[in-house]
Amino acid sequence: MGQWWRDAVIYQVYPRSFADGDGDGTGDLAGVRSRLPYLERLGVDAIWFTPWYLSPLADGGYDVADYRVIDPAFGTLAEAEALIAEAAALGIRTIIDVVPNHVSSEHAWFKAALAAGPGSPERERFWFRPGEERPTDWVSSFGGETWTRTKNPDGTPGEWYLHLFSPGQPDLNWNHPDVRREHEAILRFWFDRGVAGIRIDSATMPVKDPELPELGTTERHPYLDRDELHDVYRGWRVVADSYDPPRMLVGEIWLADAERFARYLRPDEMHTAFNFDLMTRSWAAGQLRDSIRTTLAAHEPVEAPATWVLSNHDVTRPVTRYGRVDTSFSFAAKRFGVPTDLALGRRRARAAALLTGALPGSLYLYQGDELGLPEVEDLPLAALQDPMFHRSAGVDPGRDGCRVPLPWTTGGSTFGFSARGFGPWLPQPDDWGAYAVEAQERDPGSMLSLYRSMLALRGELDETFAWHELDAGESLAFRRGDVLCLVNFGVEPVRLPPYRELLLCSEAVTDDLLTTDTAAWLRLAED
Repeated sequence: MGQWWRDAVIYQVYPRSFADGDGDGTGDLAGVRSRLPYLERLGVDAIWFTPWYLSPLADGGYDVADYRVIDPAFGTLAEAEALIAEAAALGIRTIIDVVPNHVSSEHAWFKAALAAGPGSPERERFWFRPGEERPTDWVSSFGGETWTRTKNPDGTPGEWYLHLFSPGQPDLNWNHPDVRREHEAILRFWFDRGVAGIRIDSATMPVKDPELPELGTTERHPYLDRDELHDVYRGWRVVADSYDPPRMLVGEIWLADAERFARYLRPDEMHTAFNFDLMTRSWAAGQLRDSIRTTLAAHEPVEAPATWVLSNHDVTRPVTRYGRVDTSFSFAAKRFGVPTDLALGRRRARAAALLTGALPGSLYLYQGDELGLPEVEDLPLAALQDPMFHRSAGVDPGRDGCRVPLPWTTGGSTFGFSARGFGPWLPQPDDWGAYAVEAQERDPGSMLSLYRSMLALRGELDETFAWHELDAGESLAFRRGDVLCLVNFGVEPVRLPPYRELLLCSEAVTDDLLTTDTAAWLRLAED
């Protein structure tokens, strides 16, 4: 129990879109509390909440105005404390998001910095720079510029401030002791309220080279994966380890270099980090085998568990992604109007669920993937809120399509999302009821039923992992003790090896033949 996070199933809740308890069209903590029995039955060990703090929502809550206040759209601090306790009573831990790279432009510190003016101590907590020209030509993660110019009280142009994301998200200066002290205090504030872990957003970005050089002009990147970061996270680990039981740290780390990635997982830093590699790979045996090998090899030297995830609140949903000619994912490639075969995508997503569920380590599920929800790609342009859409001049469809509120019932104006049927903050498709929990609970062949069965069996898998070689075309196979996971990526059916029991299959198996884009879990025959 002390290292529960090593093989946990962690369910990501995007609060605005999970369930609306007060009926105003926005998901909230009351809605989550009402649906805890659903999560218990699904079989998850923890819930990870994307930011639920006070925020003007310039970036879906990742622009935090106050870490100690729940945004009124979601509820109150007392409700958050009740939710943490009620989930714990069901055996479900709570993980919350902390965003160290930046705060909201509505945060008290930034407002004080603007009021105090150039050269003030208040501005030293951020990256303010004087001059007529932008200090650097860095490009925002959302596209566009990373510097915005302030206005002086008399209306004349003032200093520039840095924001690697939107202008509503000014970057913090992690060379300042106030910034370090405040974040450690934030961790304690939530750990004291029973939170079991912290997810660290954009974990490779907070520390900057104080000289702010242009990209490519120095040996080290000016703001990605800087060595000084590790001292920050060692300090966080000390805070996490001071609790009984110790709290968990998981980082959002997008790094191609496996050795640099593993540094964040040394015994005195984070416990785990998100592994995005498999999620971005094409649906192909060689691609995914290489990703699994690389991931396990990267984690082995630091004895950290791998994490596996098919999607999240930023990424095109698997049912849609896997139904395309290009089944890989990259933010730069997102465009409107990409043809999709949803039947093919659904078949592959079912197989992918069994593949990732069988791998050793922890498993992250994004809300709605267990329902097989597709990306909603025909949202009215006027409804889109994501800055990735707006800052791309409408070229990038943004991330709203994977954030559409969940369907709970087959009928009703909001398919059971809103307690009073008030229109949801993002419109739901007319066919959303076909994906509803109510419909899938009655169908033993549904995506939800597959996930429930898979998660129930997953806890029984042996800790060991070994590749299993089969002369079976385009397939991938590995063993967890006496259980074999076999996935057929090829056109031709693959014959199952001798087995004692067919535990799970993503599609029906006839005459011991595994058809294309199908996965199975087999209990192998004794040698």
